[in-house]
Amino acid sequence: MSNFIIYHNPRCSKSRLTLELLNKEGINPEIVLYLETPPSEDDLVLILEKLDMKARELLRKVETEYKEQNLSDPLKSEAEIIKAMVNFPKLIERPIVIHKNNAVLGRPPENVLKII
Repeated sequence: MSNFIIYHNPRCSKSRLTLELLNKEGINPEIVLYLETPPSEDDLVLILEKLDMKARELLRKVETEYKEQNLSDPLKSEAEIIKAMVNFPKLIERPIVIHKNNAVLGRPPENVLKII
């Protein structure tokens, strides 16, 4: 079992490059295809803690659902944003790589080197 997890979207170039970089480092992470299997609200809270981020920072603002859910509203709570990301996982910025109690966003992919 790998000590690394990647929340991965194979259609995303940054996600593919991050996975490739991990593999070059000899790491075969557990791959979570988060669009098919979104994290639960509790999982997302833990991921955000490991990233040391607020939910709003992990939002993909270019997605249609961002506008449709009115997520630019500064009055939206952390819980509301997390719920939206669970319901519409395309809103979650990717890739996210987790190793034990640490996590990084693979943007740029070289960020993963910080937790290796």
